[in-house]
This record gives sequence, C-alpha cells and structure tokens, in this order.
Amino acid sequence: MKTRVTELLNIEYPVIQGGMAWVADANLAAHVSKAGGMGFIGAANAPAEWVKEQIHIARKITDKPVGVNIMLLSDYADEIAQLVIDEHIEAVTTGAGNPSKYMKAWKEAGIRVIPVVASVALARMMERAGADAVVAEGMESGGHIGEETTMTLVPQVVDAVNIPVIAAGGIGDGRGVCAAFMLGAEAVQMGTRFVVAKESNVHQNYKDRVIAAKDIDSVVTGRSTGHPVRSLRNSMTREYLDMEKEGVEFEKLERLTLGTLRKAVVDGDVKQGTVMAGQIAGLVNKEQTCEEIIKELMKEVSEVYNSHNKLA
Repeated sequence: MKTRVTELLNIEYPVIQGGMAWVADANLAAHVSKAGGMGFIGAANAPAEWVKEQIHIARKITDKPVGVNIMLLSDYADEIAQLVIDEHIEAVTTGAGNPSKYMKAWKEAGIRVIPVVASVALARMMERAGADAVVAEGMESGGHIGEETTMTLVPQVVDAVNIPVIAAGGIGDGRGVCAAFMLGAEAVQMGTRFVVAKESNVHQNYKDRVIAAKDIDSVVTGRSTGHPVRSLRNSMTREYLDMEKEGVEFEKLERLTLGTLRKAVVDGDVKQGTVMAGQIAGLVNKEQTCEEIIKELMKEVSEVYNSHNKLA
C-alpha cells in the first residue's frame, strides 16, 4: 500500500505503533518496523540516557527506521529533542504539548515531525509550524484523550490541512483501517492491538486483561480535572470515579494514580494499577507477533476492499 505516509516514512505498510508510556520500548518498536510498519519508542518521562539505550537496542534488532515519541511535558523533553538529532532518528511523534520550539532544528536534521492532535485548531497550528503529518486521535483511544471521536475528528482534520493525516483511536483490524482511509486518512496508528503483541514486554496479566476485555470495559477517569484518561475498569478506577463524584480535591486524585501505570505494566497489578487500553480492546482477543498482526491487518484490508468492489 502506497500513501504519502508510507513514502514520507519509507515504510511498506501505512501502520504506525503508538508511543505508549512504559509499553513502547525498543523491542516492540523495532519489531513493528521490522514487520513493515513504523515503530515508535515511547520516551514518556524517561531520562535521555534510557531513550538512547533503547534506540541502540532497536538498531540491533532491525535496520529499518524506528521513531521516538516525545512527551513534551516531560522534564527531559529538551534533552530528548536534541538526542533524536544526535542519533539521526528518522521520525518523531509528539504529545502533551506544542513542539514548535524544536521544529526548526528537527527539520534541519531531516527528521519527520508528526504531532498527535485532538482538534482541528491544533492540526492547523502544527501544519503552520512545519509538521510533515499529524496523527488525529479520537477519544476512543487508550490513555490521555480528547473530546472528539475518531469518526468526527479525522475527516474534519483532513479537510483542514494539506499534510497527510494518520487516524488513531478505535482501530484494531482491517475494517478499522479501511474506515480510516474512507475518512481521508493515509495511515493508522494503533496502540491497544500492539500492547498484546508477543514482542510487547508488558506483564502477562496486563495482556490477559486486555484480551479478556468486553466492549464496555473501558472507562474514563479524570474528566473533572481536565485530564481525562481511558483505561480498563478495576478497583482503582471505581475508587477514582467515586472520589470524583464526591468532589475530592485534585491533589488526592493525583496521589491515587501516582505510579499506577508502572504498577500495571511492570508489576502486573491489574486491580490497583492503571490498565490503559482503548475501546477497541473488546475486539482484541489474541496474542500475536507484530508481523502476524500487520499481515492479518493487510489481509483483512484486501478482503474488505474486494468485498466492496463486488457490491459496487
């Protein structure tokens, strides 16, 4: 499949993996790239030394391009912004902030810059700043979310900008990929499906919880604070939502969730940890290699396309 995104990133398939904190390490990112997509190491709030180590590990696994996702609110954002230049990283995705101050240096270094956006206004701002593409992420996704759904956000962003749009949020199979393309996207970003990849180093309890999830098993916490997060229901989310209803102050809510993503991903505590996953988790029902996931996606895309042509 050839699109402006596959040409931009020099990849075989229009599939990129979300830069999920604590999940998207070198092993996962490298194997997504090796399978023909584009993997991204999630820098999250990690120091530059860790990110550099992950880049080097990824390059031992594959000689294909591997990107870095930079959380702009991180205390280490400035260091990692320079690191991706020094390490000759091909592409960065960004979240939790505005990457404009890094844009000139990144562009001069030949880095493809792809901010994640949750609104048309931000997409336009990123295009003006020099972004090569944007990820339009709907609120169906796991983790920190906006207010627009993928179905409404993607076509409006496509109409608003001239750069390629990558759709994210609620995409987990070939039907979702085809739907995203019908909305005008030229690639998709997936997170939840890759969480359960065999090359994903998340705790098995986390993978099993995602695989066992039903369609209604995700919930959004933090709406009252202005920082909504989607994860799978458990004891912690129930306690958090009860505290929100009671109007508990922000500091107490923050203390409840402090370190809980690591608790779930690394320690396997899926009751008190934050099990970030999108609404599509109900469709994710097996553990596969990254190569199997991408091949299955492309096979399903072909089947949907052929079926549509027959109906036409």
